[in-house]
This record gives sequence, structure tokens and C-alpha cells, in this order.
Amino acid sequence: MRRTERLFAITELLRARRTGITAEALAERFEVSVRTIYRDLDSLRAAALPVIGERGRGGGLALDRSYSLPPVNFSAREAVILVTTGRWLEQTRQMPFVETLRSAIDKVQGALPAARQRELGRLVSTLAWVGVPARAASPEVRAAVEQAWLHDTPLRITYRGSRGVSEREVRLEAVLIERTMTLLNCRDLELDAKRQFRMHRIERAELVRDS
Repeated sequence: MRRTERLFAITELLRARRTGITAEALAERFEVSVRTIYRDLDSLRAAALPVIGERGRGGGLALDRSYSLPPVNFSAREAVILVTTGRWLEQTRQMPFVETLRSAIDKVQGALPAARQRELGRLVSTLAWVGVPARAASPEVRAAVEQAWLHDTPLRITYRGSRGVSEREVRLEAVLIERTMTLLNCRDLELDAKRQFRMHRIERAELVRDS
């Protein structure tokens, strides 16, 4: 598992747990050393993720409970619109945050009564997505771009451009979603210049700390 994938997986694991977890348990789960886990946690904290240590029974590493939103009550109609729109965005594969969107949609859909879920399934079956772009970035790249966008964290990217493959350290400034591709407006940190990258041409991406 690449480091970017592991950081994302640790975040989701902490978000889903009701109790804390030890660094040793995380190390065993992700098959890395405890020292590596602590470095990962430092990176997550540097990216503004509120990882805290809780004492006592059920303690350990956890996300600050204020990090998650409180329960929100949607009407059935609102939920249907959110889910169907979200499924459409998911199918386009153009957004960098597809995996997080899918998780949110599943939670909204799972909160609906059984009868509403059946009605939702019927409505979704009447929709069709034509012309889904063939050029899509990998899940790993999308996850890294999402974290960079959410936390204003620099990225190190391997980019295949018209002049070949190059490595850049960039800071994401804007995400432009067109009909056929997603463009990332960035500042090249080495050149201190604005650059635009096509997300599907990024072969690798990982979060980096500010230099």
C-alpha cells in the first residue's frame, strides 16, 4: 500500500471508530512499524486532521469528535435528489473526491426507510449516463488531490506532459471540472509560477509537508 493510500485509510478508520485505537494496532493492521504510524499521524496533524490521544478504557488514538458533522435530517425528497445527483457525479469520474462522495451517498441512502430505498432504486434505474469520459485519474491520485484540496497541503506529482514525464511539487489553487477532463490550477513551488495540469495525466501524487 502506498503512503498516500495508507494516510487516507487511517483517516477513514479513525473517522468510523467510536473508540480509540493504539498505534500498535494500526501498525499491525497496515503492516508497517509503529514508528511509521507515528510519522503518518504527524503528517495527518500537519494537514489539519484533529488526531488526539484519549486516556482510559476505550482510549487510544482518535479523531476529535467535533470533526464530524452532527446528525442532519433530510426529507426523503432531499435524500433522493442528493443520492441521484451524487451517483451521476460518481459516474463521470471527473471529480478528485469520488471515493468520499461514494461514502457520503451510501450513508444517506442507508438512512432511508426500506420503502424509500426501493423507490430510490427505481428512480436511479430510469437514469442513464451517456458519454462518460474515458480519461480518468487513478483512485490514488484522486485521493491525494482531495486531501490537498481539503487541507491546503502541497503535492508531489509525477506528471506525463507533452515533453515527457517530470516530477513537480505544487500547491493546488483551484479545481476546474470540464465536460471531458479535470484541470488542476496549481503553483509550482520550485519555480514559483502558476501551472495547469490535467488530472488524468498525473501518474502519481503524494502529500508533502511545507518546506
